[in-house]
Amino acid sequence: MTKAELAKAVAEDCGLNQADTLAAIESVMKIIKDTLSKKENVYLRGFGTFDLKHRAEKTARNISKNTTIIVPAHDLPHFKPCKEFTNALLEK
Repeated sequence: MTKAELAKAVAEDCGLNQADTLAAIESVMKIIKDTLSKKENVYLRGFGTFDLKHRAEKTARNISKNTTIIVPAHDLPHFKPCKEFTNALLEK
């Protein structure tokens, strides 16, 4: 499902127009990104948690050039679904 399809489905479900729904979805995504960039988690009860996973510095190899590089430590966004969400998917 694309963002446009999601906006259309939400608009039909809530009886709103699609342009306003798309703007709301864009706003939610922006707020989640901004919150994660501040290294804070976003918890949506009944859905899941958006958080950051820290990856330590590591050594990697480029086999084709036979070189070694250092990959610096970094944080990656991560989503963990809540138990109710996971159970709902397993029941179907």
